Amino acid sequence: QVHVVESGGGLVRAGDSLRLSCAPSGRTFSSYAMGWFRQAPGKEREFVAAISWSGSVLYYGNSVKGRFTISRDNAKNTVYLQMNSLKPEDTAVYYCASHTGGSYFYKESYDYWGQGTQVTVSS
Repeated sequence: QVHVVESGGGLVRAGDSLRLSCAPSGRTFSSYAMGWFRQAPGKEREFVAAISWSGSVLYYGNSVKGRFTISRDNAKNTVYLQMNSLKPEDTAVYYCASHTGGSYFYKESYDYWGQGTQVTVSS
């Protein structure tokens, strides 16, 4: 059984940084691309970033490009999302998911999801 667990969320001020971690288990982690999405109250789940299985291909949503960095350490079975220059509009629950096929930008392309970690950015 595959489990995905996110951690690292919290309450920060605008301009601060946070690093989220995602630890999937129950599958050969290094064989799968991974992605981060976020969902704010009353809004659709939004693509944030994705990384190929090797880490050589990266994708970012327009709203986070230049501020967020996705990375992975296959030896540690962990994916990271470094978030810099945080803004109040980044406030959301952040989800990590395992990519199963298709476009990286669509949530339908991911099969296993974590429970999410809350990120709140105050102004």
